[in-house]
Amino acid sequence: MARILKKIPLLNADKFASQLLVWAQSFQTFFWLDNNQYPQKYASYDKVLAVGVLSELELDYRDAFDQLDKYQREKKDYLFGYLSYDLKNDTEDLVSENYDGLAFPDLYFFQPKKLFFIREGFVELQYDTAFKNEMETDMQQVFSIELKDDQEITDLNIKQRISEREYYRKIDTIQTHIKRGDSYEINFCMEYFAEDSRINPLCVYNRLNAISKAPFAGFFKNNEHYLIAASPERFVRKEGSKLISQPIKGTLKRSDNPTEDKELITQLKNDPKERAENIMIVDLVRNDLSKTARKASVKVEELCEVYTFKQVHQLVSTVTSTVKKEVSPVQILKSLFPMGSMTGAPKISTMKIIEELEETKRGLYSGSVGYFTPTGDFDFNVVIRSILYNAQNKYISFSVGGAITINSNPVSEYQECQLKAAAMKKVLSK
Repeated sequence: MARILKKIPLLNADKFASQLLVWAQSFQTFFWLDNNQYPQKYASYDKVLAVGVLSELELDYRDAFDQLDKYQREKKDYLFGYLSYDLKNDTEDLVSENYDGLAFPDLYFFQPKKLFFIREGFVELQYDTAFKNEMETDMQQVFSIELKDDQEITDLNIKQRISEREYYRKIDTIQTHIKRGDSYEINFCMEYFAEDSRINPLCVYNRLNAISKAPFAGFFKNNEHYLIAASPERFVRKEGSKLISQPIKGTLKRSDNPTEDKELITQLKNDPKERAENIMIVDLVRNDLSKTARKASVKVEELCEVYTFKQVHQLVSTVTSTVKKEVSPVQILKSLFPMGSMTGAPKISTMKIIEELEETKRGLYSGSVGYFTPTGDFDFNVVIRSILYNAQNKYISFSVGGAITINSNPVSEYQECQLKAAAMKKVLSK
């Protein structure tokens, strides 16, 4: 696959990024990723935009990973897209029969015509050779865009799919399953939604990103389907033969008082319940990575480190491995999917309990968005802290959840869900 590369210095990278994102709205399909310059060891860019479709792959779950594997091997180019949670039905004998108001495909990837990588004060353009003559015109259009303070927000009637009373009943059922030995940690989620409603997706993305500044933020459009993401969590990254997974488990709200905020960091780092939840998932990730790893290469680089974001502190662990040469990029993803931080453990029996007790098909929520490079490297996030929108159905949805163990306090877990939902409600209301 041949691409034309061109680097252009930027006097104001933030302004250019905003102009570029406005320009992207005219495309039927685009993919925007932003790390918000969050300090992290593993990163390749500050922001990236992929627009225009050279080729695409849209599937339900049946044989989805095998078809994606064939597509990635064939194209050997940048591919951007998503894996929905319900691809679990391709990896195991499972079903997804709960209500789905969004109607997203289970898997979607596309090969972009045009790519823009923003990093270190310049933008690198990578265009398919057939569109090389459009570089100059495109840049003129982007630089000429006048930015407006667009705050077009309509108050929405946001409903909660599971009532507080029903939530407590379901947590009791989950803890009964745990007592029976069916699981020892279950990530239980519930949906908030608005029907017969419209939003300005760009405005909502800008508002959500401004209050979150998450390292794995994203904005995706494919015709009527939109993802507006402020994810703090990496699912898995491949750099050559190295895999990096960074599960999050353990959350505590921040304080405006600097002294109290430091105390909260110490409190979270030493909280036995939160550490236990994180360590359980680390063990699951270590096991998952071992499926494709060279012998004795799985390592825990960080265990229960506190990462601070704009609204919350969270416990993050970093698990790495060296992958076997014969395993393809998509086979790696299939062996790890879905991510343990969004299921619990053991995976299969826990996912059956999730399907039994949750009332909404997860779809893209708790799935993953990201990209492949031409050399087979990749980087994928975990779709949390995200708003999903079907413009044709006029249906808006976001979900929140948490890890439930035998020691979980139902009231505390419910309050944590409300905390996580508060940011989404804030950006969707005046």
